[in-house]
Amino acid sequence: MRKTSCTVIAALAVWMLCAAGADAAVLRAPGLPGEVTAAECIQGGGLIIVSADGEGTGSFTKLCRGGVHDGQTIT
Repeated sequence: MRKTSCTVIAALAVWMLCAAGADAAVLRAPGLPGEVTAAECIQGGGLIIVSADGEGTGSFTKLCRGGVHDGQTIT
């Protein structure tokens, strides 16, 4: 009986540690949308995606894709 109790307690401890880690990860995630620098995007593991707006107007949209700052505008 003692072995079963230790197994249950260990399983509960692992579950609680995993749940606490998931909550901490969610709290650290940046709010979207936001603005980051190009260096912050690269350091966070993202790629800078540049896309042209319109036809020949010369304006571009720069977004960070992937990593910590996914979807945020590059300033």
